[in-house]
Amino acid sequence: MKTITIEGQLRTEMGKKATRQLRSQEMVPGVIYGGAHEVNFAASAKAVKPIVYTPEFMQADVQVDGKTYTCILKDLQFDKVTDELLHIDFLELVADKKVVATLPLHLTGIPVGVKGGGKLVVKMKSLKVKALPKDLKELIELDISKLELNENIRVEDVKEKNMEILNSPRIPIASVVMTRQLKQEDSKDEKKK
Repeated sequence: MKTITIEGQLRTEMGKKATRQLRSQEMVPGVIYGGAHEVNFAASAKAVKPIVYTPEFMQADVQVDGKTYTCILKDLQFDKVTDELLHIDFLELVADKKVVATLPLHLTGIPVGVKGGGKLVVKMKSLKVKALPKDLKELIELDISKLELNENIRVEDVKEKNMEILNSPRIPIASVVMTRQLKQEDSKDEKKK
């Protein structure tokens, strides 16, 4: 799994004034929770950019006050008007404690239905899973090459070892639908009969 290192500094002052001052220095306030104790820190906006603006799932080694915390990104808050990053939350990974994470889905193969003229419709791009930190992966690969025309692949079809998938099992991930052209060809065939 990809790992990013973020240099942070411990926050001693809290409140609006201190937070505004941090943001004016292009720093982003953040918190690390889930471990022995909560750590409030601030990091430069440039340092957190690679983990914030990516669809990939990454691990972060946040260095604060001489200690390194191995974490995953949990939550982000953006300004509604300027879209500036306001706050970042990390969840510390503890070896024997299961965590909930959102892993991206990577669909592989060309569906049989698409080769037959259908169109692939992707309905989900990620899955919510619960697993031990050692079992977390960068992404979940899903082979869709056997998907026929007018068929779905659902959450229940994803089989991952040592991971509990938290999404509803009946939700479709991807489906192959009939295109307008295929429908027209079918109706012409019907009329000829």
